[in-house]
Amino acid sequence: MNSAMKKYICEAIGTMVLVLFGCGTAVFTSANVLTTAFAFGLSIVTMAYTIGKVSGCHVNPAVSLAMYLDGQMSFGDMWKYMVAQVIGALAGSGILAIIVKCMDRDIDDTAMGANGLGNLNIFGALLVEVILTFVFVLVIFAVTDRKMKSAGVFIGAALLFVHILGIPLTGTSVNPARSLSAAVFGGPATDWDSLKEVAIFVIGPAIGAVLATLANRALVRGEGED
Repeated sequence: MNSAMKKYICEAIGTMVLVLFGCGTAVFTSANVLTTAFAFGLSIVTMAYTIGKVSGCHVNPAVSLAMYLDGQMSFGDMWKYMVAQVIGALAGSGILAIIVKCMDRDIDDTAMGANGLGNLNIFGALLVEVILTFVFVLVIFAVTDRKMKSAGVFIGAALLFVHILGIPLTGTSVNPARSLSAAVFGGPATDWDSLKEVAIFVIGPAIGAVLATLANRALVRGEGED
């Protein structure tokens, strides 16, 4: 198997793990904030040290977009990463749906960890996702630019951090693949409402990734280095 295919498969596996364990924890704990935040954060930590040397462990189209804009990957690699991430996310949500159907107690399987507006209007939800993704991606740039051995820990901590604020507001996306897959599997039982809203959770993270790339170049890169 060539190295490129290994990268794409790793991205699919990593995203599957993130969605299955992150969204699964949200489903089975009624979206307990700290438990769900830790599940997403620890998923990133474990995958970073598992597939990081192969693919970089983006497992998120917003991260791949940022890496492309920063010149760290080609356009061809970016869209192939994104396709792999969406496939992995759909696999994660699909496995979660099967587990839910196999349970002998009542579980709300209509949401499947899908994001939503909550008590926010469209602008409020978009703003939240932009800010959360901006912070998350900026941390990724900061620790990877410095080639820190503990980069995976800090990135996982950053994802945990943004989920603590974001879960009560939008459910926290910062990852279009995760939002799309949860909406696909959670949408039919809710008249596709979650799928209709998913554009917010694609556009918001994309804007946040662009802003983080610009901020990293202008303010962070090179600072604090010998």
